[in-house]
Amino acid sequence: MRAALKGDQNAYRLLLTDLRPWLTAYFGKRIHRNAIEDLVQDTLMTLHAKRQTFDPNYPFGPWIAAVARHRWIDHMRKTLKYVETELDQEFPSQEHDRDECAKHDVKTLLKLIPLAQAEMIEMIKLQEMSVEEVSQKKGHSPSNVKIMVHRGMKKMMAAVDEVQDD
Repeated sequence: MRAALKGDQNAYRLLLTDLRPWLTAYFGKRIHRNAIEDLVQDTLMTLHAKRQTFDPNYPFGPWIAAVARHRWIDHMRKTLKYVETELDQEFPSQEHDRDECAKHDVKTLLKLIPLAQAEMIEMIKLQEMSVEEVSQKKGHSPSNVKIMVHRGMKKMMAAVDEVQDD
């Protein structure tokens, strides 16, 4: 490139010839093979148009790599298509399905523990009743309600861990 900038036509022709395989390999890793030749030609044309911006005090490799990269980015911007669509208000939500699955899982887990613990967990965790409300309704002390909930949750977590280990 340095010789080409000084006016050596043979050096310039050799540079363009030698760059072709490198550019083909460079773009071959990045785009569909049908577009490679066009991008190689486009990069060589850019090199020809911008060759005066090359500073001979620096290596040529990083400079041509930057030119090729910018040509590739420009190509991608031109050819990639973005399609935007608005979702209808009636679009089915997956959240409902997840909620139903979670409810089913919780009900299955509650069947694995003693009935009294399951009732306490259901009232406090699912119905969001306070410990005092559950205590009055079931006739247990608040500390006993808390203990039953804790033990029931611990058994349910152990059952989940057991399934995950399998």
